[in-house]
Amino acid sequence: MEHLLIINILLSLLIIFFQRRSPQTVWTWLLVLYFIPILGFVLYLIIGQDFHKSHMFKMKEIEGELKYAVRRQEEHIYRRQLRLANPAMERFRGLILYNLEAGEAVLTDNNDVQIYTDGRKKFEALLREIYAAQHYIHMQYYIIKNDELWQTIEKALIQKAREGVEVRILFDSMGCRTMRNRDWERLEKEGILVAEFFPALLGQLQLRVNYRNHRKIVVIDGRVGFVGGFNIGREYIGRDKKFGYWRDTHLCIEGSAVTTLAVRFVLDWNYAAKENLFLEDHLFELPTYQRNGHDLVQVISSGPDSKTKTIHDNYLQLIHSAKHHIYLQTPYFIPDESILNALQIASRSGIDVRIMIPSKPDHPFVYWATYSYLGEMVAAGAKCYVYNNGFLHAKTLCVDGMVGSVGTANMDIRSFELNFEVNAVIYSERTVQRLERAFEQDIEKCTQITRNIYDQRNMMIRAKEQFSRLLSPLL
Repeated sequence: MEHLLIINILLSLLIIFFQRRSPQTVWTWLLVLYFIPILGFVLYLIIGQDFHKSHMFKMKEIEGELKYAVRRQEEHIYRRQLRLANPAMERFRGLILYNLEAGEAVLTDNNDVQIYTDGRKKFEALLREIYAAQHYIHMQYYIIKNDELWQTIEKALIQKAREGVEVRILFDSMGCRTMRNRDWERLEKEGILVAEFFPALLGQLQLRVNYRNHRKIVVIDGRVGFVGGFNIGREYIGRDKKFGYWRDTHLCIEGSAVTTLAVRFVLDWNYAAKENLFLEDHLFELPTYQRNGHDLVQVISSGPDSKTKTIHDNYLQLIHSAKHHIYLQTPYFIPDESILNALQIASRSGIDVRIMIPSKPDHPFVYWATYSYLGEMVAAGAKCYVYNNGFLHAKTLCVDGMVGSVGTANMDIRSFELNFEVNAVIYSERTVQRLERAFEQDIEKCTQITRNIYDQRNMMIRAKEQFSRLLSPLL
């Protein structure tokens, strides 16, 4: 017992003084170690490791070229030489510069962005692009389940591999834990390359269970890219009775932003597969685009290895920049103090803040914590809704019908601190207003949480909320 006490004290000192964590996370771990010292120590070993000091993804050969493009755009912004087609976008010049400096996210201006909110249509589009591939297919998903949807995609991938197209699949070990080795070996026999992110020790023990590659990226021939909320499983096309209709948001981008998605995939692939795809010049040749787009897009990413919380800071700056309205859709609303305060200040300042979450939980503790924070926003005057037509999984933030962020990151501490995420920031009234119209149509399928409704919840629900909020940094 004496040795255990010493270990707890040393671990507490490590958490407090030597790791970059939020105060909320620190206090949660200290309480866990205090109340359940033995199990708490085991939990910390499994899910509490800190990878912030480890810069895992190195750009190697492409780094010089990328930095040159970033610095050139930075110089244009500082000298006011970066010309934005829409003068109204000038007020977001600071956000563009931040993404360049903090995330090395080059601004691209020739993109055509298609929006998919229905899983069937999204995967129909994905399959069309897979069958049209001529050179390579790079696919990265957090969750892949071996059901009828994956079998349809697998068939298409195998056919393209037999035609000589390079096919690479990168999957997260935790998210794809229901897949079997034989499922991947079947693909490898067909010449498809497979890599696993953070593989389990001896095939079973996952010491980095709390760090998940939550990104969903597909890049085909460097011409077209997909990014957003849909994973691969029958529930995402509305075939799971538990969830019913699945409402999500996914983008199909054609244009130069696809190159930045391609770089993001390769960085993750190089780490997981222990090879350097940046040496393969053909993967980065600029293609001929079939669609002539004009959307401005920056692809930003973040993770526990990042020096800055780029996606979190983007959300924060977008909220601060709002002058008229903020539309937010997220399955999990567990903001840190800075974002919660920013949303409350915006709402109390007369900005129309609207937040939409699902009406049913896929993770009960996360749902109750979400509902608790939603109550604080209702008290601040925000319009808060629960989506009743199935399950809402979209991760979108739109401001003033001008700028929107769509991707894989939820509005929660896990996405800000622990997950590897990727978002597309879109500076386009045409595209962002389409996202906002979809939001407004969803309101028709929602129940608004008023102050009276929230105050009428019983003591048991209140207790669940507070307990879940306490645990939220670990969820």
